[in-house]
Amino acid sequence: MKVTIKIEKEVDVKTLKVNAKVRYWEDTSVNGIEDSDGNLIPCRNGDNWSPIIDVDSGIITNWRKGTSADIHYKVCDCCAWELLDEKGNFVVGENDGYVPETLSPADSGYGDYIIMKVDVDGIIQDWSFNIDDFLLED
Repeated sequence: MKVTIKIEKEVDVKTLKVNAKVRYWEDTSVNGIEDSDGNLIPCRNGDNWSPIIDVDSGIITNWRKGTSADIHYKVCDCCAWELLDEKGNFVVGENDGYVPETLSPADSGYGDYIIMKVDVDGIIQDWSFNIDDFLLED
């Protein structure tokens, strides 16, 4: 007999991979310059912004060093993300949904915006990872 069961397990979450479909690139500045078409921002992947973030330090590990940014992206229900453990194994994720509040440390994103400042070392200012933002309800 096949059954579905829920299992709770303690894991050490290490990485947050984001894949957010950006509606408007021009609301962001990179090195003090308006990024009108999204060609200046590190971690761009086609129409998406795809940073890989160390949850403990708030460092974007695939950031281009020497670049700073004031990010304000409208995403609206198109934010995919994955949490990975210390070995890179998938823990939990979302294919497209609201923007977790953790991704808006600079101001309230209301579930629709990614709002953050990133320094030249890829460190997100005022980073604070909140696991409750990523726990999916049944």
